[in-house]
Amino acid sequence: MRKLLISIVMFLVPVLAFPAGGGDEHLESVFINLRDKASLQRGAKLFSNYCLSCHSAAYSRYNRVGKDLGISDENIKEHLMFAGEKVGDLMTTTMPVEDAQRWFGVAPPDLSLIARSRTPDWLYTYMKSFYIDDSSPSGWNNTVFENVAMPNVLYGLQGNQLAVYETNGDNKVFAGFEMEENTGTMTEVEFDQAVTDLVNFLVYLGEPAVLKRYKIGVFVLLFLVVLLIPCYLMKKEYWRDVH
Repeated sequence: MRKLLISIVMFLVPVLAFPAGGGDEHLESVFINLRDKASLQRGAKLFSNYCLSCHSAAYSRYNRVGKDLGISDENIKEHLMFAGEKVGDLMTTTMPVEDAQRWFGVAPPDLSLIARSRTPDWLYTYMKSFYIDDSSPSGWNNTVFENVAMPNVLYGLQGNQLAVYETNGDNKVFAGFEMEENTGTMTEVEFDQAVTDLVNFLVYLGEPAVLKRYKIGVFVLLFLVVLLIPCYLMKKEYWRDVH
């Protein structure tokens, strides 16, 4: 019965595991699975190591993330915290806003709700679309977000990516990417999985309660199934004389 109810929840509410469409044919599709705690844990580590130095997730606390994702306080301190915070603190960056504005021209946004303001497909494609651009102040550009101020923080994993353009009359048309050899520590498949894990975690940050809410949904459905029996019997009693 429990497996049946879980299947019904998954059918009715596909947010727990879904290919998140962004409505743009140029975006790559990413499969989001908020039940995959291993993926969420890897994504949390990537977020802390590569994003949290500039961005914040000020609507989340370390210990709430740890509780939801099955990460002990000891592992949180060892792998997710690097500035002497307490496990009950909010996930904020230590970068001063004034310095960020001076270095990047704009303060990096808080990422708590980025997966809701953008789409998972957009984030996935964006993180894979950085390329070297010597004309950019940061040395990087992005085909999804032209002239973005953010550098490619994952280049050490992905490698140095170059944009390839083809000439179409008087215009240059983007034709894809090519990778400089021996510049990244991950293979293409490994990097795709790493970005999937990171986006999966960002989707979780957008609504942490979703993990608990759908567990409650199983018991709500169970209650409704049980309630259906007396309701049906009462209906038969009311309509007995009519029939």
